[in-house]
Amino acid sequence: MKQKQFAIESKTSRRMLTALSAAMLLALAGSASAGGPPTAKVDATGLAVTDTDVTVGILHSSTGTMAISETGAQEAEKLAISQINAMGGVLGRKIKIVQEDGASDWPTFAEKAKKLLEENHVAAIFGCWTSASRKAVLPVLERDNGLLYYPTFYEGLEQSKNVVYTGQEATQQVFAGLDWVAKTKHAKTFYLIGSDYIWPRTTMKLAREYITRVLHGTVVGEEYAALGSTDFGSTINKIRLKHPDVIYAAVVGGSNVSWFKQLKAAGITGKSQTLLTLSVTEDEAKGIGGENLVGFYSAMKYFESLNTPENQKFVKDFHAMWGPTAPIGDVTQAAYEGPWLWKMAVEKAGSFDTDKVVKAEESGTISFDAPEGMIYLEPNHHLKTRLRIGEWRPDGQADIVYTSPYIMPNPFPKGY
Repeated sequence: MKQKQFAIESKTSRRMLTALSAAMLLALAGSASAGGPPTAKVDATGLAVTDTDVTVGILHSSTGTMAISETGAQEAEKLAISQINAMGGVLGRKIKIVQEDGASDWPTFAEKAKKLLEENHVAAIFGCWTSASRKAVLPVLERDNGLLYYPTFYEGLEQSKNVVYTGQEATQQVFAGLDWVAKTKHAKTFYLIGSDYIWPRTTMKLAREYITRVLHGTVVGEEYAALGSTDFGSTINKIRLKHPDVIYAAVVGGSNVSWFKQLKAAGITGKSQTLLTLSVTEDEAKGIGGENLVGFYSAMKYFESLNTPENQKFVKDFHAMWGPTAPIGDVTQAAYEGPWLWKMAVEKAGSFDTDKVVKAEESGTISFDAPEGMIYLEPNHHLKTRLRIGEWRPDGQADIVYTSPYIMPNPFPKGY
């Protein structure tokens, strides 16, 4: 009887060991299929990271006046993420997306950022467009120690460990662009116009100082229109009276459609007037209509027409995903850079934890062969890159008429 009981117990033990071994093999297989280190080693702060995936947020305006500008950015971020996933993801984990709509409303941006960080526990956020939306989100990021990859050219005068600025700051876009127009157009008088919020007002303050102090020129007029404005008749009349050498513009979003159409209706075109804008990319040009932009100039680091193998591949991939007529502008391309730079920083850090990723970002060793060309992430969280001037054509594309040398980012220029 005892021998029979022993045999039964032994058989039961062997079954348990077999089941346990099978479970261990399945666990190991699952870990191997993930292709990355165990989650406990890459996430010590409770982010949305599992053995197989990591969750990030996309936060742009899908509705409201800024949707015309922000649509391309979210499309580019999704393209980059799909390509990264096709390569195996980040630290062996596929990227999942939670998308929120900032709705062209700054408090909404702050609310949605809070949700992404505190409820969804995303490892990074790719988003914002206007400086007002970024400023609204920044306190949330710093309080919750989140990461934002911000793709828009902006006024500078900011540096946060929680933000990587993949667009240009003022010394790279504003100062370099004013140098070009003063030299090539022999410009001495400038009329400044922008939308009425943080970026245009701060940018024009910097431009005014640079025009008067460095270029020894004169600002003959300066105006701001409420975000979403559609009536520029009074401003255009003042411009016609002043006859400036250059109209220097930072009108944003849907207002650009009315602004440029009304300029043309008033007889102010690229044939008779130099206009340099800081805020029209191919995204806005599609809505404005190329016929209303012909001969005017934009100061950007990227144009879709850039003729390099890397950019041609990017354009092909973008159109394959979003359609052959989808515009690709400066901010769109800068948004594409965000997920790639994040992937590089995470893999250099060997962790998704914010502080470790930030340390990697600040190492001065991260670079990326982007559609615009090689970019370099500097320790001040900005990119070393180049400025390009594009002259608009009737088809809504721009001929690149100038490319600067590389410009080191300097978000806090002395005297400004």
